Amino acid sequence: MNRSQNSLALTYKDAAILVGVEYRTIKAGVDRGTIPTVQLGPRRMIPRAALLKLFGVDS
Repeated sequence: MNRSQNSLALTYKDAAILVGVEYRTIKAGVDRGTIPTVQLGPRRMIPRAALLKLFGVDS
């Protein structure tokens, strides 16, 4: 898992931890298209800046 504070892209699990929600909340947001993702190799990741903005979290 990539939990570095400098990571520009996060796994679903790390994104959930960062904003304080359950994994399934992140997964549901991605599935609905409200949480953006990017494809990095074989993995689908969540851009940190977009996630923080969406959840209103100051970085």
